[in-house]
Amino acid sequence: MTSVADLMDYDEVVTRFDPMLGLEVHVELHTKTKMFCGCANEFGGEPNTHVCPVCLAAPGALPVVNGVAVESAIRIGLALNCEIAEWCRFARKNYFYPDMPKNFQTSQYDEPIAFNGYLDVTLDDGEIFRVEIERAHMEEDTGKSLHVGGTAGRIHGAEHSLLDYNRAGVPLIEIVTKMIPGTAERAPEVARAYVSALRDLLKALDVSDVRMDQGSLRCDANVSLSPKDSGVLGTRTETKNVNSLRSVERAVRFEMTRQAAILAEGGEIVQETRHFEEASGTTRAGRRKETAEDYRYFPEPDLVPIAPSREWVEELRLTLPEMPAERRKRIKAEWSLTDAELRDLVNADAIDLVAATVEAGATSVEARSWWVSYLMQQANTRGVELGELPITPAQVAKVVALVNEGALTNKLAREVVIGVLDGEGEPEQVVEARGLKVVSDDGALEKAVDEALAAQPDVADKIRDGKVAAAGAIVGAVMKATKGQADAKRVRELVIARCS
Repeated sequence: MTSVADLMDYDEVVTRFDPMLGLEVHVELHTKTKMFCGCANEFGGEPNTHVCPVCLAAPGALPVVNGVAVESAIRIGLALNCEIAEWCRFARKNYFYPDMPKNFQTSQYDEPIAFNGYLDVTLDDGEIFRVEIERAHMEEDTGKSLHVGGTAGRIHGAEHSLLDYNRAGVPLIEIVTKMIPGTAERAPEVARAYVSALRDLLKALDVSDVRMDQGSLRCDANVSLSPKDSGVLGTRTETKNVNSLRSVERAVRFEMTRQAAILAEGGEIVQETRHFEEASGTTRAGRRKETAEDYRYFPEPDLVPIAPSREWVEELRLTLPEMPAERRKRIKAEWSLTDAELRDLVNADAIDLVAATVEAGATSVEARSWWVSYLMQQANTRGVELGELPITPAQVAKVVALVNEGALTNKLAREVVIGVLDGEGEPEQVVEARGLKVVSDDGALEKAVDEALAAQPDVADKIRDGKVAAAGAIVGAVMKATKGQADAKRVRELVIARCS
């Protein structure tokens, strides 16, 4: 474990060294079945229940390519401005580890389905940074190992290991960037912004649920340093399977400060994989990094090559949705947002939620107010992502409508939202069950007003003397007496009428 004392101050790092980034993102496709067999492609489930002879590598079991996965790979490549191969094939990537029952992974090596693309990403201050894509290729995921008795679930020191092959064979697309130069002090930010932009693009394509917390989108961050302006390429490390946007940024930043401290002392960087420790924000050594030769790639003899026709590729191009960057530009104009307001929506991952709430009848101002303020607070309190809250945009729009109709005050509306979040039903059902509807009957309100005026005769006298602002105290008393359910506007009218 690297301690803080072993690190160089970040400002000194970027003064003395040039960082070089390379990012590899694995995305699980949400096809109905696995990449090479008919097993269900579903997250979770009882261990080893989504398996068959093909994904368990039984002798004689032959793979068949998932056509939807190929289609998704092409659409991803097109969205990333890649060239689509006219002919490509799978290869066997040989390695020996229990999570891959075949002892090789079916992947693509020197003939990927998509290559030479780019993705423009927007940094926090609005600067556009172009990340060039080397390739996007198809492969299959591995199984999952559970190490029992070790430290933090790692194999070292474990008493025994358990294997779940439900994930083995799930369709994967690996998207590999070219080396990313020129990031300087913004390298960690660029890494986070790229993964964020890629996640949004994949979500728009509807090819994956991009749940980083469930491993359906994972980033390997390659980082190296070279002396400032030397042009020399440093030795890289690869921090594996980083599973949140924040962690991507932290992992890159930590590796820069760790490597810089070693180089400043005359040490050498070891080319290795590293693991990110979420709790401490540090990385630790994994294994020495293999080269392509170590994997002994060779063409997969059990699968025919893939040769997508140009007509099919162009048909798929027509299915591409509005890209996230263009959509944000349009939404910014339609909703009259400032750069800061748009950035808040993006950072909160709330654009889709707000847009759906607007489609359900709310204004953009009302929808943004609910999602980015009160509902974001509820998400933080409950320890979930905003989109995981058990409330739909349509339900939020209904709450907004009830407020606009005068059936709810803003305070009561928040209680209704809490009821929906707590599983008490639709907004109307919560209003009925909790008795939250606004009191607008003049008879009941007049009685409450008279009682409040009688309890505060000095305030009543001030109102009669023309000090209308004093009416606020009486309105407040009525609101308290009615537990916030009175129509405040009507109460004020009655107070002034009574004191005239």
